[in-house]
Amino acid sequence: MTQELKPQIPFWNIANVLTIARLILVPVFVYVALTNDVPHRWLAWLVFAVAAVTDKLDGHFARNWNLETDFGKLTDSIADKALIISALLLLSWHGVLWWWVTIFFIVRELSITLMRMMMRNIKVMAAGMGGKIKMMAQSFGIAGLLIPWWSIFPLWLSESMFYASYALIAVAIVFAVTSAWEYIQEAIVLSRNAGKEK
Repeated sequence: MTQELKPQIPFWNIANVLTIARLILVPVFVYVALTNDVPHRWLAWLVFAVAAVTDKLDGHFARNWNLETDFGKLTDSIADKALIISALLLLSWHGVLWWWVTIFFIVRELSITLMRMMMRNIKVMAAGMGGKIKMMAQSFGIAGLLIPWWSIFPLWLSESMFYASYALIAVAIVFAVTSAWEYIQEAIVLSRNAGKEK
C-alpha cells in the first residue's frame, strides 16, 4: 500500500514572507520611534500599523492556503512579541506609558511563552480567545498611544483619545491575567494526564 505524501510547502510562500517582513519592520519601528516629535510619532504609528496588518494577513494565508510551516509558527510568535515589547518599552521611555505596565506585560509574555515551550512535548497549547482579545486590545491601545492626537484635534478631544487608548491597555491587562490563568490551568491538567499515562 503506497503511503500518500503530503505536498511540500515552499519556504518562500506569502505567509512566511509577511512574517519575515514584520520581523524586519521591528528594528525600523524602533529606529523611527526613538525620536518623539510629531512627524516621527506619525511614522512610528504607520510602521506599527503595517506590521500589525501583516500579522493578520500571514495567519489568514497560512490557515486558508495550507501554508503553515514550523518556521512560520515560530517566527510569527517571535515577531509578534518583538513588536509589542519594543512598542511598550519605547512608550515608557518617552513617558507615555507607566513602566509597571510595560514590565507586567513583558513578564507575562515571557513566562507564558516559556511555559508553552516546556509543554510542547506533551501538547501544543494554542492561543485561546482571552489571549486573542488581549493581543487585539494591546495592539489598538499601543497604536492609539503612538498617535500625536494633539497635532490634529483640539486639546479636549486629543485627551479623550488618549484616555480611550489607556482604557484599551486596561482591557489588555485584565485579559492578560485571565488568559495567563487559563494557560496555567491547562498546563496543570496536561501535566497530570501525562503523569498518569506513564
